[in-house]
Order: sequence, then structure tokens, then C-alpha cells
Amino acid sequence: MKNTSARFRLKQDEIQMLMQYRGIKNATDEAGVDDKDVKHGWLKTKDASLFFKNPNFKQEELNAIQKIKDECISEVKKYAPKYRSIETIKSEDTHLLVIDIADLHIGKLATAFETGEDYNSQIAVKRAKDGMQGILDKAKGFNIDKVLFVAGNDILHTDNNKRTTNAGTPQDTDGMWYDNFLMAKNLYIELLEKLVSFADVEVVYNPSNHDLTHGFFLMQLIEAHFANSTITFNVNLLHRKAFKYGNNLIGTTHGDGAKTENLPLLLATEFPILWSETKHRYIYSHHIHHKTSKDMIGCTFETLRSPSGSDSWHHKNGYTGVPKAVEGYIHHKEFGQIARLTHIF
Repeated sequence: MKNTSARFRLKQDEIQMLMQYRGIKNATDEAGVDDKDVKHGWLKTKDASLFFKNPNFKQEELNAIQKIKDECISEVKKYAPKYRSIETIKSEDTHLLVIDIADLHIGKLATAFETGEDYNSQIAVKRAKDGMQGILDKAKGFNIDKVLFVAGNDILHTDNNKRTTNAGTPQDTDGMWYDNFLMAKNLYIELLEKLVSFADVEVVYNPSNHDLTHGFFLMQLIEAHFANSTITFNVNLLHRKAFKYGNNLIGTTHGDGAKTENLPLLLATEFPILWSETKHRYIYSHHIHHKTSKDMIGCTFETLRSPSGSDSWHHKNGYTGVPKAVEGYIHHKEFGQIARLTHIF
């Protein structure tokens, strides 16, 4: 009689396949996963590590899902509505961009250990550059034909080699006065070189309390540097300046002098022709490092935020918590100020 017991013995490759399946099954059971969801993996023991492909992986089910998806998308595309292309009309109106880096205070020193934030000359310069670029980026939606760059307003933190303001108030300072002066010079040159390729530029300078003499000398140097450029400068020592753009009158001042309630009448008295020729009038002021805005008789008054950090004195007296920012404004020739742009730090 022929021995048939060999028919029921598993071949070596069949044994390996069975052991592999048992390993996959055990591993997936332990992980609480359906073994049909496992495409491949590793079986590891203290003696060996085996990479496997799961023969029970439900590829057929995935293929069926893919087929259904393709059929649905194809069917929907047949009935997808047709949309007309919309032609957008770019405004031909021109605008003025006012860029005002208020109260930068190059040379101011603040440490996070005492005030909760660091501020020094390098941070000041970086914020001025980043802030102006942020304003330019936000202004790209407007057709800009003129830039009014407001300079001064405590660009420097001190006014002498004794580390005090012009009035003699001692300051916490970073660096020597001459280093900070040259840093401010290089900063203004870099900023204005970027703006002159953007649009026509006019620079207006506001004398200020921290750097009355050094700030004035700085602006004379900047004007001389750009003597052969198209940039126009208004950098005398008048504490209130005025600029006309279409139907706009824009007055600027540092804000440490005349009282706010007197500024509209002063603007009308000191610049009577510009006042009479305009309908929309604005006064942009500085000095207090935070935002205020109010409509007054004949004009709108607004103070600007500063990008500078709070030093020891400000922190001690509680002058903290306001946004640090560089601001800009968009003026329409006919309708006045139509947008505010803010780069927050």
C-alpha cells in the first residue's frame, strides 16, 4: 500500500508562510489592528528582525475605492458649471504714501532682566528696516506716485557726550554718541535709497526733544548726501511743517511743544495758503509713543506708535503695554486719508 501521509506534510516554504502569517496576526492582534489593514511591516525578536509584506492586505478594497472616486469625479466634471473670467480694472487714481518711523531712539538701552524686553541700537535699526518694508508691502495694492518720509522725531536717543537729552535728562544708553549718529546716517541713506526707486520722495524733518542739535546736523548731512537725487527736503528747524498733496494738507510736528488744542489754528495761521487750498487736513504728531486720534475743527489730529522698547524709566512709571509699531498712511488726492498701514513688532 502506498504511503499517503506525505501528502499532509507542509513544505518548508509553506511552513515559513504560515509562521509569517501567524507573526503578523499576533502582532496586529496585540496592537488592536485588523491584519488586513497592514500592508507591510517588521517582525522583530531578540534573535532576528524580519521585513514582511502582508498577503492579506486588502488591496482589492482600496482599488475599488479608487475606482469609485474616479467615477464620481468624472461624473461631476460632466455637469460642472462654466464660469466667465472676470476682468479686473486697476485703479488709475494716484495716492500718497506717508511713512513715519516715529521715535526710534537709536542709542536707547533696555534689558529684559529689568523691563521685560530688550532694546538697543541694533534692534532699533532692524525694526526701522523691517517696519518700512512692511509698510511698502502693504501699500502694493495702491497706485503710489509720491512718498512723504517723515524724519527726525527722536531718531537719536541723546544729544551730547554726557548721555543726556538736549534738556540734560540722563538716559540709559547703548553705544557711544558718535557710533549711534553714524548708525542713524547709514540707516536713513539705506531707507531713502530704497524709496527713491519706489516713487517720488519728499523728506520732512521734525526737530525733537531728545536730539535737537544732533538730529538737525544729521538731516543736513542726509540732504547733502542726496544732493544729486530727485528727493526733495524740508529739513529746517521749524517745529511744525506742512505738505500739500492734491486736496490734502498734512501737518507734522514732534508733539513736545504746542498744545494739541492749538495745533489746528496754528496750522491755519502758519500755512494760510495751503489751508485755503485744501479740504482734508491732518496733523501727525509723535513724542508719546502711543496711538491717539480725534477729529477737530478743520482737521484730524493723530499721534503715532513707536517701534522703540520701554526703558527703565518708562517701565518703572508704568508706560508699557502699548503695541510697538511703524505706521504709514495712504492719501487719495481727492478724498484724503483712505487707509492706515501698520507693521506690528
